[in-house]
Amino acid sequence: MNKTMLVKAALIMSLGMMFIPAGDTAGKWMTSGMTQQGAIAPVFVAWSRFALGSLLIIAAYAGRQFDFKIMTDWRIWLRGIFLMLGVVCILTALSTTPIADVFAAFFIGPIISYFLAGWLLKEPISGTRTALLFVGFCGVLLVVKPGFGLTIGHVWAVTAGLLYGCFLVSTKWLSHLSNSRSLLLSNLVVGAVLLAPWGIPATPQIDFNIGMLVFLSAAFSAIGNLLYVTATKMADASRLAPLVYVQLLSATILGIIIFDTVPDHLSLFGLALLLATGFIGFALRQTKKPSKAV
Repeated sequence: MNKTMLVKAALIMSLGMMFIPAGDTAGKWMTSGMTQQGAIAPVFVAWSRFALGSLLIIAAYAGRQFDFKIMTDWRIWLRGIFLMLGVVCILTALSTTPIADVFAAFFIGPIISYFLAGWLLKEPISGTRTALLFVGFCGVLLVVKPGFGLTIGHVWAVTAGLLYGCFLVSTKWLSHLSNSRSLLLSNLVVGAVLLAPWGIPATPQIDFNIGMLVFLSAAFSAIGNLLYVTATKMADASRLAPLVYVQLLSATILGIIIFDTVPDHLSLFGLALLLATGFIGFALRQTKKPSKAV
């Protein structure tokens, strides 16, 4: 692969991973009671993100066709349910827990997906990758502190990560069904439809500030996912996968700037371990020599 193209893909991927925590920052502002109306129900924030995100994705791909036939496949709905429940859990976690802690706990998801993919999809499991994930898991434990600093918010975040791990595996499982934009839209449609009975009744009084936060929550998330899809068209998703840990860096910086929450020393060390494993994993993938054709 052209190195210049790979660098461009990595930069686009990293930018996308910085937008996603920005969307969750807007969500945290609403769910943690920082608006004039007090705390807004996480289920409304999640539903509005899926509903508005669907419209934004359709607008972004104006003139391009979507494969709506995949919506008749039960597996698409199962995949969407994993993501939908994961978003509700992470927004619930953000209502009480610092954003950097939430994202660190959430990153148990890629670890779980790696082993699930090996078990269910028979993907290869390497010793080096397993060792890196073990170090990353130690980083998660340092942030979550099970039995010591564990809070209900951490439990919600870990649950979100487990659901996201299932979502990642199901995405690999179903990647052959259609193009990336149709699969991306299907996630949002499933969430918007299934959350509507709870999200719509929980709608707060919409003023300018609430409306802007709702829009930013959905827009930043949609932009992040669009950039991710763009990057994976330029380079293999497996080569870019470790860069998802850029979200941790973005979440930590946003937490410090906007919410004035600085992680404690153990959490900072755990975050550093997670980031290190992500970037080392990315570097190893790029230096690995391609196998010779037989």
